[in-house]
Amino acid sequence: MSIKTILTIIGTENGDDDLTLAMKLCEDEGVHLSVLIVEIAPAPPVGEFAAMVSDGWIQDRQAGQKRLDDRSAAVTARLAGTSISADVSSAYPELAWADEVVGRRARYADLTIAAAGLLGDEVLGARVIEGAMFSSGQPVMVVPAGAKPTISPRRVLLAWDAGIEASRAMHAAVDLLAGADAVHLTLIDPVEGEDGHGAEPGADAATYLARRGAKVSVDRLPSGGKPIAAVLRQHAVDVAADLIVMGAYGHSRLRQRMFGGTTKSMLDEATVPVLFAR
Repeated sequence: MSIKTILTIIGTENGDDDLTLAMKLCEDEGVHLSVLIVEIAPAPPVGEFAAMVSDGWIQDRQAGQKRLDDRSAAVTARLAGTSISADVSSAYPELAWADEVVGRRARYADLTIAAAGLLGDEVLGARVIEGAMFSSGQPVMVVPAGAKPTISPRRVLLAWDAGIEASRAMHAAVDLLAGADAVHLTLIDPVEGEDGHGAEPGADAATYLARRGAKVSVDRLPSGGKPIAAVLRQHAVDVAADLIVMGAYGHSRLRQRMFGGTTKSMLDEATVPVLFAR
């Protein structure tokens, strides 16, 4: 994946630091920045009291639209004062449709970045992650607080379980992997055999990446009873990775929400940027 356009999504009352990170990344890498500003619209009143509250709802809608317009103007002015190639768009969806709106916009970018300010917004953050991951077909980079996004990583941890999500993540990031100084293809509790990781776990993926020019090594790790996400996070520290690449939501979203999972844990507790694909 050759990255030429990066999308970042911010709200009307947060996201200044997220925008700064995205602007710096695009300036350094010479890529186009698309900014989508989202305000969640209040749902229309329903039921027997709808007529009584409609005036208040209209006022709320108008106030939200003004915030969106003001924010768009401010961001446009900020970007106009730089040399960055950029565009700004806005959306005012109701909560139920926000993920679809984000997903449609993310289809026209090579990568969506979700940084700490967005992730800290419980309402908008969740919709952005779901929309970008499930409705765009493009990868998402989650950037936790204190970390810096990169599309030129030097040391990468590629989480590998031989599943289709991991395969999509590997292919989505193959150009980034080929340009890195070291790629740690990491398997947790690998299982040999046709239904597992193959006769030599990790060998096929490593061979594929080596043909693409990646400097790859295979790290087979025991979980020791620890959650996979915890093992991955620790290994990222051990190998000084500046990016983790992994597949997202190997289980259903409902199951992840109810019981947790590796994707949710990495979203909540990552310490370095994580590029997700599915």
